[in-house]
Amino acid sequence: MKIAFAGKGGVGKTSLAAWTADLLARQGHDVWMIDADTALSLGQASGLPAGALPEPLVRRADLVRERIHAGGFLDLNPEVGDLPETLAVDVPLGAAPLPGVTPGRKRLLVMGALTNAGGGCACDANALLKAVLAHLVMGRDEWVLVDLEAGVEHLGRGTVAHVDGLVVVSEPSMRGLLVGAEVGRMARDLGLNNQVLVINRHTGGEVPALPGLPGWRLTMPPLGGLALRQMTDASVLGLPEGDAVDATLGRMLDLLTQ
Repeated sequence: MKIAFAGKGGVGKTSLAAWTADLLARQGHDVWMIDADTALSLGQASGLPAGALPEPLVRRADLVRERIHAGGFLDLNPEVGDLPETLAVDVPLGAAPLPGVTPGRKRLLVMGALTNAGGGCACDANALLKAVLAHLVMGRDEWVLVDLEAGVEHLGRGTVAHVDGLVVVSEPSMRGLLVGAEVGRMARDLGLNNQVLVINRHTGGEVPALPGLPGWRLTMPPLGGLALRQMTDASVLGLPEGDAVDATLGRMLDLLTQ
């Protein structure tokens, strides 16, 4: 299954993506983690030190020349099937696998900036980015989690239109919910109706009835364990509230896969 995570910047979508990937791997699934956000923080949120992060594909000028300009012609549909295994790095589990389960493999691929959502490529590097992302989303029979760029500008037809589910992440604020509603509306315009809204750091109160917000809704409370470590550790895994996080994510996955 392929799932994208989207929302306003700072609402916790990268944390949700990291938690989901870790839960799936601890359940025995192999997972591709795709960091398509220019903040490039999915790896560190998953416990990788900065020096262990893969180089963003957008910076690989050698690959851009090799695949996009092969034979001296501009190729916007390059062969990229070998690149995920070549460029990805393995990510360790954040907690022990479930009892009796052989853990799956988590692999991280860092894309870099994607531009011109749904409207073609602005440069050669983005042509290669979109080709690799489309290959992973459409050509792999594995779990693929895509941490999208913050906001609504990067809901490209080559990515979101072909995922199986969308997690719209918001904070408990009108600004976050308005962005979430726009994300939901744009995704539905692309044919993606399988959506769940997750309100992160929720402390209570009724969700406003904004057109565009997904009908399936879950909440994640503030996590004291995460707040205590954020100034000293970039990882969001291995929290004392891990069981509660897993329970919420389990409900989220049940909704998206039913």
